[in-house]
Amino acid sequence: MERPKVESKIAETLKSYPKGSIVFVDDFLDYGNPESVKKALLRLKEKQVLVHLAHGIYLYPKVDKELGILYPSTEDIAQAIARRDKARIVPTGVQALNKLGLSTQVPLKVVYLTDGAARTIKVGKRIISFKKASPKNLSTKGEISTLVIQALKSIGKDNLDQAIIEKVQSIIKKEDPKNIIHDSKLAPAWIYNILMQTIE
Repeated sequence: MERPKVESKIAETLKSYPKGSIVFVDDFLDYGNPESVKKALLRLKEKQVLVHLAHGIYLYPKVDKELGILYPSTEDIAQAIARRDKARIVPTGVQALNKLGLSTQVPLKVVYLTDGAARTIKVGKRIISFKKASPKNLSTKGEISTLVIQALKSIGKDNLDQAIIEKVQSIIKKEDPKNIIHDSKLAPAWIYNILMQTIE
């Protein structure tokens, strides 16, 4: 009798979750062992209570009358995994550029630096990679300055022009100066100079 019991307990608990929540096998281990929880989640997927996103990751879907199931962004999925793993993550490359409005390209493959486990997760056509990073790369404090450092690393020192520098500096002005001072010390010297010019 245990299996249906695990399934009904999970189904009941899900009713208290906001629609659009990302859930994991680990969220329901109070109700049974990992194997019985996995099976229960699969049955709930078959009953269309849940949508399978990736291995061990499900969506309690929000459904729009016209658009159908509203899928979470890559960022939402990455943040949910980081919360589950109690890990820090930092977007890099095109993802950082995109978040700052420096690129309109929506990457299918995104890479996050993390102090959690290194892994790659496939969600439909999208790929989320978590790359183990040194504590220094994850010690930045400001959300904007963190993104700017990663965006500039992605562009590269030799590809910078004055227009990009000015755009970056206008974005960084929205950051708390204390964070800029702290974070610029963790960046390469050429990025340090660009950041520090904004508060001089």
